[in-house]
Amino acid sequence: TGGSSASGWGLLMLTLLCFFEIISDNCVVIFSKTTCFYCKMAKKLFEGMNVNYTAVELDVNKNGSQFQDVLEQMTGGRTVPRVFVNGTFVGGATDTQRLHEEGKLLPLVHQCQMRRKF
Repeated sequence: TGGSSASGWGLLMLTLLCFFEIISDNCVVIFSKTTCFYCKMAKKLFEGMNVNYTAVELDVNKNGSQFQDVLEQMTGGRTVPRVFVNGTFVGGATDTQRLHEEGKLLPLVHQCQMRRKF
């Protein structure tokens, strides 16, 4: 039955559109799971810098598995967290922490915040 694959394709396209809308509408997006230790670590990092973020909790989102499929295609991995800053994938929790320690994370966030003011 070709109909089911067509509807699966439609759902994937919808998920892709939703994915791009989320990462372009928000300076910081964390694709996360509510029970994930590293996800909490990534969120705490941004909270500690007083930076707002949008969390997409894949384990409670009805399209969570489709989002993970899209994340795998876009970033090469399905593990969480998947952190995006200014529309760009910066990595998982330890990658994001490293960027912060190197002083490179906050400038990326500020770049996005400045762009949104104009």
